[in-house]
Amino acid sequence: MSSQIQLPPRILRAIKANDFPTPYYLYDQVGIKQTAGSLSMALSNTGFDYQNYFAVKANPNPHILDILREEGMGADASSGPELELARMADMTGEAVMFTANNVDPEEYREAYRQGAIINLDDINQIEVLRSALGSEFPETISFRYNPGSSRKAGHNSIIGRPEDSKFGLPEHDLIEAYQLASKYGAKHFGIHTMLVSNELDVAQHIDTARILFSKVAELAQAGIGIKFVNLGGGLGVAYHPDQKPIDYKALSSGLESVYREMILDKGLPPLRIMTENGRHITGPHGYLVTQVRSVKLGYEGRRFVGVDATMADLMRPGMYDAYHGIEVLNPEGRRIVDQAVVGSLCENNDFFTGKDAKYRPLPEMEAGDIVVIRDAGAHSHAMGFNYNGKLRAGEYLLEPDGEIKMIRRPQTREDYFATLSW
Repeated sequence: MSSQIQLPPRILRAIKANDFPTPYYLYDQVGIKQTAGSLSMALSNTGFDYQNYFAVKANPNPHILDILREEGMGADASSGPELELARMADMTGEAVMFTANNVDPEEYREAYRQGAIINLDDINQIEVLRSALGSEFPETISFRYNPGSSRKAGHNSIIGRPEDSKFGLPEHDLIEAYQLASKYGAKHFGIHTMLVSNELDVAQHIDTARILFSKVAELAQAGIGIKFVNLGGGLGVAYHPDQKPIDYKALSSGLESVYREMILDKGLPPLRIMTENGRHITGPHGYLVTQVRSVKLGYEGRRFVGVDATMADLMRPGMYDAYHGIEVLNPEGRRIVDQAVVGSLCENNDFFTGKDAKYRPLPEMEAGDIVVIRDAGAHSHAMGFNYNGKLRAGEYLLEPDGEIKMIRRPQTREDYFATLSW
């Protein structure tokens, strides 16, 4: 393994030029815009009307959402606060899709007032929604579909088997749900599913489209006209150096082919196609910057490099054994040795090198070194927590002109204690 740093030059310059208190998150606006634009361009050249609804949960910051709104994206929200974040970025009306489960009725009211497309997860939620709205009902409604064991393409390692999922309407409820929604006043219908997460295999995404397009045809025979299809998110990030990024050309040509075969060639009305990719858009363009506090030698020469970030800042390696690239600033001339990069939580899975893998060949580190953890732009800061009283890291945005803007200040002790009644 090379000891040369692999960070993009503009990221490296920004980190070296600034002395923010570590740990902190840095997001690259140029990279985010490039990925957003590339995805939109690839899937807009397919013969159907396409829009991505960025999954707010991936990176819930209005500065990020504002960048993506400028790139033509909508917002996929799953809670009242996520709806509010979308509003802060001027995402309203049908530029927002509200998909949630076990919903607080007030969140339905908030979504309805905002004009969002409401995507129901359960047939029983029809009555909950109607009651929440005082017997009103949206003219546009969507349902999340769970194909159960009818999906034959295997299962995604993160989502698992559809039949074991808590999400989505089973086959036996789907037609009845549309009929009931129509009875209550809905006039425009959509269908959605989410079968994969962080999936780099294009065939899995094409299979999702086949499942939903087939269901559109079946619903049409039952007199239910579908206007839009949401293929869910799930486009992956090549976290590991051995992985290859998503092939946009294969994805777009595959979707275009199956759309033509199953929709246009069968004389069905054209569909609006949506996705709700979040991780894929911002994941590769976020960096967790931390500093080495100490190096501990354990049994048989095991090296534990203790940094000032913890699993409370980035839980993916410790929870999922997820791989994140780790870079050491100024690595030149250092030996490459197996090391565990760890935080200071009272948890023995507080490992940035993975809860199972634990050790990784890296340039030999010492106290004071700056360490950068890559691909931390999604499901990273968003999943943070305050265990052991650890304070949340700040977030910064690297703008195209090289300036850095703070988009969320670091949490303080005053913030941590503010909700206590004492």
